[in-house]
Amino acid sequence: FSPAMGNAKSGALSKEILEELKMSTRYTEEELCRWYESFQRQCPDGRISRAEFEKIYGTFFPNSDPKGYARHVFRSFDTNDDGTLDFREYIIALHLTSSGKTHLKLEWAFSLFDVDRNGEISKSEVLEII
Repeated sequence: FSPAMGNAKSGALSKEILEELKMSTRYTEEELCRWYESFQRQCPDGRISRAEFEKIYGTFFPNSDPKGYARHVFRSFDTNDDGTLDFREYIIALHLTSSGKTHLKLEWAFSLFDVDRNGEISKSEVLEII
């Protein structure tokens, strides 16, 4: 049981997380509940590891080796730095990369390129991501 994720046994999404995601994304309660059910089926422990994320990401780009890039995308959304994405981080990632506000997309892009998280982007960090 993780308070942030709701009751794992019932598979319910906590009211707090649901309300926060409704306010900070364009998704409706119904959509979020459907996303959550799907997330729970794919990730019964309520978390996606970096390896799982890389595998999912790889299915979108079958003709390339997206592992390195996927690692950086994962890092930029793993906001609590625990090596996994929970449902909240996952939905924020979906929202930002598909329909988020421009300034939020820019903040995400900056965090993607700021590999060492020092608040600055160096030429070597840009080359690593590219």
